[in-house]
Amino acid sequence: MNAREEILARVREALKEPAPAPGSGSHAAPTAAKSSSSGPTNFKPWLPLVGATFEDWRAMFTKNADLLKATFKVVPSVEAAAAEIRQLATQGQWKTIATHHSALTDAACKEAGPALLYTDAGYETAAMEKCEAGVTTCEALIAQTGSVLITSRNCGGRALSVLPPHHIVVATRDQLIPDLPAAFALLHQKFEGNYPSTMSFITGPSRTGDIERILVLGAHGPKQLTILLIAG
Repeated sequence: MNAREEILARVREALKEPAPAPGSGSHAAPTAAKSSSSGPTNFKPWLPLVGATFEDWRAMFTKNADLLKATFKVVPSVEAAAAEIRQLATQGQWKTIATHHSALTDAACKEAGPALLYTDAGYETAAMEKCEAGVTTCEALIAQTGSVLITSRNCGGRALSVLPPHHIVVATRDQLIPDLPAAFALLHQKFEGNYPSTMSFITGPSRTGDIERILVLGAHGPKQLTILLIAG
Protein backbone atom coordinates (compact mmCIF):
# COMPACT_ATOMS: atom_id res chain seq x y z
CA MET A 1 0.00 0.00 0.00
CA ASN A 2 1.45 3.34 -1.04
CA ALA A 3 0.98 6.63 0.83
CA ARG A 4 -2.03 7.70 -1.29
CA GLU A 5 -3.84 4.41 -0.75
CA GLU A 6 -3.13 4.54 2.99
CA ILE A 7 -4.57 8.05 3.31
CA LEU A 8 -7.70 7.11 1.36
CA ALA A 9 -8.09 3.96 3.47
CA ARG A 10 -8.06 6.07 6.63
CA VAL A 11 -10.66 8.43 5.18
CA ARG A 12 -12.94 5.53 4.20
CA GLU A 13 -12.57 3.98 7.64
CA ALA A 14 -13.34 7.25 9.41
CA LEU A 15 -16.48 7.74 7.32
CA LYS A 16 -17.92 4.49 8.66
CA GLU A 17 -18.68 6.22 11.97
CA PRO A 18 -21.72 8.52 11.69
CA ALA A 19 -21.00 12.10 12.75
CA PRO A 20 -23.13 13.58 15.56
CA ALA A 21 -26.05 15.74 14.50
CA PRO A 22 -25.24 19.48 14.36
CA GLY A 23 -25.84 21.11 17.72
CA SER A 24 -26.05 17.83 19.59
CA GLY A 25 -22.96 18.68 21.62
CA SER A 26 -21.69 15.12 21.32
CA HIS A 27 -17.93 14.91 20.99
CA ALA A 28 -17.44 11.36 22.21
CA ALA A 29 -14.61 9.51 20.51
CA PRO A 30 -15.60 6.36 18.59
CA THR A 31 -14.57 3.07 20.09
CA ALA A 32 -13.62 -0.19 18.43
CA ALA A 33 -16.69 -2.01 19.75
CA LYS A 34 -19.27 0.72 19.21
CA SER A 35 -22.29 -0.17 17.05
CA SER A 36 -24.35 2.18 14.92
CA SER A 37 -27.36 1.96 12.63
CA SER A 38 -25.06 0.85 9.81
CA GLY A 39 -23.60 -2.00 11.86
CA PRO A 40 -20.53 -2.48 14.06
CA THR A 41 -17.45 -0.35 13.50
CA ASN A 42 -13.94 -1.65 14.01
CA PHE A 43 -11.21 0.98 13.82
CA LYS A 44 -7.66 -0.07 13.07
CA PRO A 45 -5.16 1.29 15.64
CA TRP A 46 -3.11 3.52 13.35
CA LEU A 47 -0.80 4.66 16.13
CA PRO A 48 1.46 2.00 17.67
CA LEU A 49 0.27 0.19 20.76
CA VAL A 50 2.13 1.07 23.94
CA GLY A 51 3.07 -1.35 26.72
CA ALA A 52 2.00 -1.01 30.34
CA THR A 53 5.33 -0.48 32.12
CA PHE A 54 7.86 2.31 32.43
CA GLU A 55 10.45 0.15 30.63
CA ASP A 56 8.03 -0.34 27.71
CA TRP A 57 7.53 3.41 27.46
CA ARG A 58 11.23 4.14 27.71
CA ALA A 59 12.05 1.62 24.98
CA MET A 60 9.43 3.07 22.64
CA PHE A 61 10.49 6.66 23.34
CA THR A 62 14.13 5.70 22.70
CA LYS A 63 13.22 4.11 19.37
CA ASN A 64 11.10 7.06 18.27
CA ALA A 65 13.69 9.63 19.29
CA ASP A 66 16.30 7.83 17.20
CA LEU A 67 14.00 7.76 14.17
CA LEU A 68 13.29 11.47 14.63
CA LYS A 69 17.00 12.36 14.87
CA ALA A 70 16.69 13.58 18.44
CA THR A 71 19.20 12.71 21.17
CA PHE A 72 17.63 10.92 24.12
CA LYS A 73 19.62 10.01 27.21
CA VAL A 74 18.53 8.47 30.49
CA VAL A 75 20.63 9.78 33.38
CA PRO A 76 20.57 8.74 37.05
CA SER A 77 20.34 12.18 38.66
CA VAL A 78 19.99 15.90 38.05
CA GLU A 79 23.74 16.17 38.68
CA ALA A 80 24.32 13.78 35.78
CA ALA A 81 22.01 15.89 33.61
CA ALA A 82 24.04 18.96 34.57
CA ALA A 83 27.23 17.15 33.54
CA GLU A 84 25.71 16.35 30.12
CA ILE A 85 24.77 20.00 29.59
CA ARG A 86 28.20 21.15 30.72
CA GLN A 87 29.84 18.78 28.23
CA LEU A 88 27.63 20.00 25.38
CA ALA A 89 28.43 23.62 26.28
CA THR A 90 32.16 22.90 26.26
CA GLN A 91 32.05 21.02 22.97
CA GLY A 92 29.96 23.70 21.29
CA GLN A 93 31.88 26.58 22.88
CA TRP A 94 28.59 28.13 23.92
CA LYS A 95 28.69 31.62 25.36
CA THR A 96 25.09 31.96 26.54
CA ILE A 97 22.32 29.51 27.43
CA ALA A 98 18.71 30.63 27.63
CA THR A 99 16.60 28.97 30.31
CA HIS A 100 13.88 29.59 32.90
CA HIS A 101 13.63 29.19 36.64
CA SER A 102 12.48 25.83 37.98
CA ALA A 103 13.94 23.28 40.36
CA LEU A 104 15.18 21.15 37.45
CA THR A 105 16.61 23.86 35.21
CA ASP A 106 18.22 25.74 38.08
CA ALA A 107 20.07 22.60 39.17
CA ALA A 108 20.90 21.46 35.63
CA CYS A 109 22.28 24.82 34.47
CA LYS A 110 23.91 26.03 37.70
CA GLU A 111 27.44 25.01 36.68
CA ALA A 112 27.01 24.77 32.91
CA GLY A 113 29.76 27.32 32.24
CA PRO A 114 28.19 29.84 29.83
CA ALA A 115 26.23 32.87 30.96
CA LEU A 116 22.54 32.25 31.63
CA LEU A 117 19.67 34.27 30.17
CA TYR A 118 16.44 33.73 32.12
CA THR A 119 13.32 34.21 30.02
CA ASP A 120 11.04 34.64 33.04
CA ALA A 121 13.07 37.59 34.32
CA GLY A 122 12.59 39.87 31.32
CA TYR A 123 15.00 39.83 28.39
CA GLU A 124 15.81 41.47 25.08
CA THR A 125 14.89 39.59 21.91
CA ALA A 126 18.32 40.30 20.43
CA ALA A 127 19.93 38.66 23.45
CA MET A 128 17.78 35.56 23.04
CA GLU A 129 18.72 35.31 19.37
CA LYS A 130 22.40 35.12 20.32
CA CYS A 131 21.95 32.15 22.68
CA GLU A 132 23.45 28.95 21.38
CA ALA A 133 21.07 26.72 23.37
CA GLY A 134 17.85 26.77 25.35
CA VAL A 135 17.18 24.54 28.36
CA THR A 136 13.59 23.89 29.42
CA THR A 137 11.46 21.56 31.45
CA CYS A 138 8.39 19.93 29.89
CA GLU A 139 4.88 18.86 30.78
CA ALA A 140 5.44 15.30 29.55
CA LEU A 141 7.36 12.96 27.27
CA ILE A 142 5.06 10.86 25.09
CA ALA A 143 6.35 7.37 24.33
CA GLN A 144 3.88 6.62 21.53
CA THR A 145 5.15 9.41 19.26
CA GLY A 146 8.50 10.38 20.76
CA SER A 147 7.11 13.86 21.40
CA VAL A 148 7.88 16.45 24.07
CA LEU A 149 4.82 18.28 25.40
CA ILE A 150 5.52 21.84 26.53
CA THR A 151 3.38 24.83 27.45
CA SER A 152 4.19 28.53 27.51
CA ARG A 153 3.14 28.82 31.13
CA ASN A 154 5.55 26.29 32.68
CA CYS A 155 8.35 25.83 30.15
CA GLY A 156 9.88 29.27 29.76
CA GLY A 157 7.47 31.07 27.45
CA ARG A 158 6.88 30.85 23.73
CA ALA A 159 10.30 31.70 22.30
CA LEU A 160 12.64 29.62 24.46
CA SER A 161 11.98 26.32 22.70
CA VAL A 162 12.05 27.92 19.24
CA LEU A 163 14.82 30.51 18.86
CA PRO A 164 18.02 28.85 20.17
CA PRO A 165 19.48 26.37 17.64
CA HIS A 166 19.86 23.63 20.27
CA HIS A 167 16.92 22.80 22.53
CA ILE A 168 17.64 20.75 25.67
CA VAL A 169 14.74 19.28 27.62
CA VAL A 170 15.17 18.06 31.19
CA ALA A 171 12.46 15.68 32.42
CA THR A 172 11.79 13.37 35.34
CA ARG A 173 10.74 9.73 35.41
CA ASP A 174 7.12 10.47 36.28
CA GLN A 175 6.79 12.72 33.20
CA LEU A 176 7.20 9.83 30.76
CA ILE A 177 3.66 8.85 29.76
CA PRO A 178 2.38 6.24 27.30
CA ASP A 179 0.33 7.97 24.62
CA LEU A 180 -1.52 11.00 23.27
CA PRO A 181 -4.79 10.36 25.17
CA ALA A 182 -2.75 10.40 28.39
CA ALA A 183 -1.17 13.69 27.32
CA PHE A 184 -4.53 15.36 26.69
CA ALA A 185 -5.89 13.99 29.96
CA LEU A 186 -2.87 15.45 31.76
CA LEU A 187 -3.47 18.90 30.25
CA HIS A 188 -7.16 18.76 31.11
CA GLN A 189 -6.49 17.74 34.70
CA LYS A 190 -3.64 20.19 35.26
CA PHE A 191 -5.19 23.33 33.80
CA GLU A 192 -8.92 22.58 34.21
CA GLY A 193 -10.01 24.78 31.31
CA ASN A 194 -7.62 27.65 32.10
CA TYR A 195 -5.20 26.61 29.39
CA PRO A 196 -1.89 28.36 28.58
CA SER A 197 -1.67 30.50 25.45
CA THR A 198 0.57 27.92 23.78
CA MET A 199 0.71 24.14 24.07
CA SER A 200 3.16 22.40 21.74
CA PHE A 201 4.07 18.86 20.83
CA ILE A 202 7.73 18.85 19.77
CA THR A 203 8.47 15.77 17.70
CA GLY A 204 12.17 15.83 16.87
CA PRO A 205 14.24 18.78 15.63
CA SER A 206 12.62 21.32 13.33
CA ARG A 207 12.62 20.04 9.77
CA THR A 208 11.27 20.55 6.27
CA GLY A 209 11.35 18.56 3.05
CA ASP A 210 9.58 21.08 0.83
CA ILE A 211 12.46 21.65 -1.58
CA GLU A 212 13.04 18.63 -3.85
CA ARG A 213 12.07 16.35 -0.95
CA ILE A 214 15.43 16.91 0.70
CA LEU A 215 15.22 16.81 4.48
CA VAL A 216 16.62 19.97 6.07
CA LEU A 217 16.93 20.23 9.85
CA GLY A 218 16.56 23.53 11.69
CA ALA A 219 14.34 25.16 9.08
CA HIS A 220 11.75 26.67 11.44
CA GLY A 221 13.28 26.11 14.86
CA PRO A 222 16.08 24.25 16.67
CA LYS A 223 18.34 22.11 14.53
CA GLN A 224 19.17 19.87 17.50
CA LEU A 225 16.97 18.43 20.22
CA THR A 226 18.46 16.74 23.29
CA ILE A 227 16.19 15.11 25.87
CA LEU A 228 17.58 14.18 29.28
CA LEU A 229 15.37 11.90 31.37
CA ILE A 230 16.30 11.72 35.05
CA ALA A 231 15.42 8.16 36.02
CA GLY A 232 16.52 8.38 39.66
